Amino acid sequence: MPRPTPTRLTLRPLALLVGLAVAGSAQATDLWTVARDALENDASLAAARSGFSAVEAGRDVQRGTLLPQVSLGGSLSHSRTYQSQSGESQAGGVTQPGSGAGGDDDVNSLGINLDASQALYDPARRAQLTQAERRVDREALSLAVAEQQLLLEVVEAYFEILRAHDILSARRSQETAIERQLEQARERFEVGLIAITEVHEAQASFDLARAQRIAAESAMQVSFEALERLTGQRYQSIDGLAEEIPIAPPEPVDRGDWVELAMANSPMLQMAEAGIEVARSELEVSRAGQKPRLEAFASYDYSDNDRSGVSGYNSGSQLGLRASMPLYTGGSTQAQIRQSGFALEVSQYDFEAQRRDTVQQVRSLFTRVTNDVETVEARAQAIVSNRSALEATRSGYEVGTRNIVDVLNAERNLFNAIADHAEARYDYVLGLLRLQQQAGLLDAASIQAVNAWLQAESAVSLELPAVGNQDPVMNIGARPRSPS
Repeated sequence: MPRPTPTRLTLRPLALLVGLAVAGSAQATDLWTVARDALENDASLAAARSGFSAVEAGRDVQRGTLLPQVSLGGSLSHSRTYQSQSGESQAGGVTQPGSGAGGDDDVNSLGINLDASQALYDPARRAQLTQAERRVDREALSLAVAEQQLLLEVVEAYFEILRAHDILSARRSQETAIERQLEQARERFEVGLIAITEVHEAQASFDLARAQRIAAESAMQVSFEALERLTGQRYQSIDGLAEEIPIAPPEPVDRGDWVELAMANSPMLQMAEAGIEVARSELEVSRAGQKPRLEAFASYDYSDNDRSGVSGYNSGSQLGLRASMPLYTGGSTQAQIRQSGFALEVSQYDFEAQRRDTVQQVRSLFTRVTNDVETVEARAQAIVSNRSALEATRSGYEVGTRNIVDVLNAERNLFNAIADHAEARYDYVLGLLRLQQQAGLLDAASIQAVNAWLQAESAVSLELPAVGNQDPVMNIGARPRSPS
């Protein structure tokens, strides 16, 4: 398979979707069309895209804390004061009872204040913005992982249908052949050429073949449903794999080169590395909690009321700098620093675990794909050998040197070889794409390359139930809307 030029994955969360969307139109039921349907309709991927947008919005939230903050406030109030006074007066040195005096006072008041501030030095908020940016980087890589994983799941579901179809075809042919052998055995028994035991042997083989055919039909229907779950579409038929496809070792042909490609391109490994940066930025946020903060501020106040005997209004303004410095926080700041330090260690160990897992997966998949190349060839030769063995066994049965058990075993061996050859071909294709996914190279070009191996002439269809008995299509439905 031709390989795309290896490039390091950067922060392009929608690269795969764009690559598929701008491509030319394809047939309605080939792998290319199915992959585009999945990228558009898969619910899990849609959730991952929304999650990425949420993290991006979180970065904007943190950026806003470093920009000017302006607020306007106002108040309008009504107050009523009740007064009651009494006392005594003196006249000529003689105290005499005085008269009381009292009154009420209604006052309407208006107040307006305008405040503005701008952070001049705020290491904590600056570190939080850096952390939010690192989270966006990690989420972008997480989205790339989700897209590649979805493409792989689509290919696996697609080829599982083709695998199930080929196995079903082999089982149907096997059932037909053994049924014919059973009929011949009955005819030979009726004329006295064979014993009843051989009829029973043929009947047992036929019953087993029938059971295998029923199981293969069930697997066929289940495989179509798995594809419907990913795409939200129901396909009547899909293009089949051509008889002749290029079965060749993966390129580059050296296992170490694939490991190097994975180290440079694997989004899972890059996501783990981005997790280290997020944890490191969290440590900086904790350390910034013990640093000073400086901001400029300005304010303007206006007030007025209609109190009797008072006219005019009051106003005032203020402009200055405000600084703060945490001196003692009960040890919580130092505890947060230690906590963030341990979290950083966790992320570093997670990265190392992911690196080792990636290396092991790439090495294993490379070995499997390389072995699959030889396995496909060996399985093809096994078909030829078993077909020759079946012909020889049938000839021996006709002349009496072989019994019916030998013929039935030869029949079963031939159709098992046909099914095994189909299995080996699909194992090779899927193994190659899994290797590309682990190396971070599974993209639109990979899907196009495999799609070129399909042909409409060998389309695979599923015999669905009557229209009235069909289940509803698993469509993603209307897109949810964010609250305004």
